[in-house]
Amino acid sequence: MNAYLSSVIENVKKKHSDEPEFVQTVEEVFSSLEPVIERHPEYEKADLLNRMVEPERMFTFRVVWMDDAGKYHTNIGYRCQFNGALGPYKGGLRFQANVNPSIIKFLGFEQTFKDSLTGLPIGGAKGGSDFDPAGKSDAEVMRFCQSFMQALYRYIGPDVDVPAGDMGVGGREIGYLFGEYRRLKGAFENGVLTGKGFSFGGSLIRPEATGYGAVYYLQNVLAHEGEDIKGKTIAAAGFGNVTWGICQKAMQLGAKVVTLSGPDGYIYDPDGVATQEKVDYLLEMRASGRNKVKDYADKFGVEFHAGEKPWGIKVDVIMPSAMQNDVHMEQAKQIAANGVKYYVEVANMPTTNDALKFLMEQPGMVVAPSKAVNAGGVAVSALEMSQNSERLFWTAEEVDAKLHGIMKTIYTMSVEAAEKYGLGYNLVAGANIAGFLRVADAMMAQGIF
Repeated sequence: MNAYLSSVIENVKKKHSDEPEFVQTVEEVFSSLEPVIERHPEYEKADLLNRMVEPERMFTFRVVWMDDAGKYHTNIGYRCQFNGALGPYKGGLRFQANVNPSIIKFLGFEQTFKDSLTGLPIGGAKGGSDFDPAGKSDAEVMRFCQSFMQALYRYIGPDVDVPAGDMGVGGREIGYLFGEYRRLKGAFENGVLTGKGFSFGGSLIRPEATGYGAVYYLQNVLAHEGEDIKGKTIAAAGFGNVTWGICQKAMQLGAKVVTLSGPDGYIYDPDGVATQEKVDYLLEMRASGRNKVKDYADKFGVEFHAGEKPWGIKVDVIMPSAMQNDVHMEQAKQIAANGVKYYVEVANMPTTNDALKFLMEQPGMVVAPSKAVNAGGVAVSALEMSQNSERLFWTAEEVDAKLHGIMKTIYTMSVEAAEKYGLGYNLVAGANIAGFLRVADAMMAQGIF
């Protein structure tokens, strides 16, 4: 490996030894960059890589809220404004008990390159809290969101930082956050948050956008192999907005998602989540707050596998769509043994580095990375920002058409970047290189700071 590149990775490992998720994603991105760094000695001269792995700003704050019984609770809030070279910081807020600085930092780093791939003027950020909305009343969630925004509002704005939703943060939470921001600022700056309700500045198809975009990306991959999506079977994970969008778009295009998962295990539906009743039931499952995928098995009389992951099922396409590090080497070997041809990451960093490397080495297997595949969500968020800024309204068909075009561009950019640097048809390396170069060029043009 290039000496400069190697030294940066080793430096990250030493400085961030207590942040394993962050170290993992830096290694995954930078492992693709050797031919780029070799051709651009100016990057080393400006110490670009060591600057790029440190957030421009990261801060924490306490969030105190009262439950319905009148008891006070204190959680930690985070915002990592990782890189603003391309535009206002942009990235979601995650409310989940396991949120910690390493997860927020890795998500912010990954978001920087994902946002770059969209071609839109947005930088990378991420934030959230170790608060878990599951099991909380609407009033408790509202009070938490209001307290969270009281600490965050000074550091965000339409031209500064535009948060969105993520795991644990849906339309309800975004509505409460925006309402408190509006009260504190005394102004209707509806471009400050995306994922808003349609009645106050939200974009049509935003909840479905990540899942829709992932399926559109898959279509490009299949077309390269001379195949069509119709008739394909897909193993997905989770049952939130992303998986719901995948199920819905796959159904529309004649494919079927045959697995869903949750904290309690996974279901296998050989007929697929391929009727409107089944797709709509995912919304009921999420709204119930139970967070149990077994509810689907009970409702539709299909197999439920307690405490297991769905990656041993033989399908045409694997689409990990739940959370980070969901697929380890053990599951990767199962996937390869089943002869799966298409491994398309959807969740942020759903595969451990060793498992990803193993899958990429399998003859005939096509591997696509999450930073490219799941960029549809942030792309539509940026479109929402544009609509807010210009007081526009785009129909669902117009937004969907723009999303379709953006995903094709991301795919094409990834293919061309890998080929340009002599790596062949390598979608993982191509996405890393294409995302990196746009950020790198902007940072170099703006000087050293």
